[in-house]
Amino acid sequence: MNIAKRIANWLEAHWVTPAYSGWLLSGLSLFFFVSATNTLAGWLYVISGISFALLAIAAILPERTLRGIQIQRHPISPVTVGDSLAIELRLTNTTKQPKTLIQVQDLLPFLIAPPVSAAIEIIAPHSTHHWLYHQPVQRRGIYRWQTVHLRTAAPLGLFWCRRSQSAPALAIVYPTVLPLVQCPLVDAVGRDASLQFTRDRRAQAASEGLTRSLRPYRWGDSIRFVHWRTSARYGALRVRELETLTNDQALIICLDSATSWKQPSDGLGATEPFEQAVVAAASLYFYATRRNLSVKLWTAGTGLIQGGQAVLQALAGVQFGEDGTETLPDVPLLWLTQNPTGLSTLPPGSRWLLWAREKLEQPTSNSPGLLVQPDQPLQPQLQGALEKQLGGG
Repeated sequence: MNIAKRIANWLEAHWVTPAYSGWLLSGLSLFFFVSATNTLAGWLYVISGISFALLAIAAILPERTLRGIQIQRHPISPVTVGDSLAIELRLTNTTKQPKTLIQVQDLLPFLIAPPVSAAIEIIAPHSTHHWLYHQPVQRRGIYRWQTVHLRTAAPLGLFWCRRSQSAPALAIVYPTVLPLVQCPLVDAVGRDASLQFTRDRRAQAASEGLTRSLRPYRWGDSIRFVHWRTSARYGALRVRELETLTNDQALIICLDSATSWKQPSDGLGATEPFEQAVVAAASLYFYATRRNLSVKLWTAGTGLIQGGQAVLQALAGVQFGEDGTETLPDVPLLWLTQNPTGLSTLPPGSRWLLWAREKLEQPTSNSPGLLVQPDQPLQPQLQGALEKQLGGG
């Protein structure tokens, strides 16, 4: 049966394959021809001849129907997991004849959905038919496909003909970004940054004699930095620029994508903990951005990156066990991993998120962190109380 199906598919893609009605008419035509040879009845020869001619015409016309149709694909806008991809194809009839009764099939990747089909009644000469459909996606990723099938049995419905065209597609599905209200691990970094910023401002206030230059007043400048004598001379406000300390406090979120992530013992999917880690990385990044922290993302494949769209695209395509040449930054960082052995070697001032492999797993580390249970909702764990999250081993 499989061999017969493969032969039929090959014939349909390279020539034509009979439909059920085609097989039926072929059998009847053969029956009339055999009967005519046995009885020498002329009317049977006429019937069989007309039937064979009809079969020949029906085998030629479907392939001609598919000629002169050009397919173009519109760019696909990125979406988030749970949303729908808006996929639009444009089919143009470049001939002087109308194209009727055509089935178009877009071969989506199997991770998204089975192939999607649509029937087109008619495409007028030198006109374009727009086919727009929405496909929900439940898994992040960067998906590429290019094959579109055109299939028809017009005009007689006796033979099927299928031809393939290339219409490259790129669909980016971003991971979910949780709307975190608070996150003690990141808030601690924010408080450290605030303390450092306060020290810088105090040092700035104490450096009244260390004027580097004068510049015109800009909205938001403090009045106490106005140099009144120079302002009176020029008739416009002039502000002192002082020698100040710089604030280099930043948050680097590092996703352990170079190692293999194991499934938990309670039977969750093999990639579920890693998918939670990707969601956590995206959520923490944008939470830190809303907190006005200088935040970057690190993965083994991309290294350090910054910027909302770049981070989302990197997290859409990241996979565990990837080959990467980028080394881990030797600065305080937020480490997302499933491997507890590396927690003790993190740079001083680091924090960690560890996805537990066992229910009673207790990591040992001198850095504060959070033990994430994969079988529990992620958002409440990230927003948990500080005293429940932090604590060195």
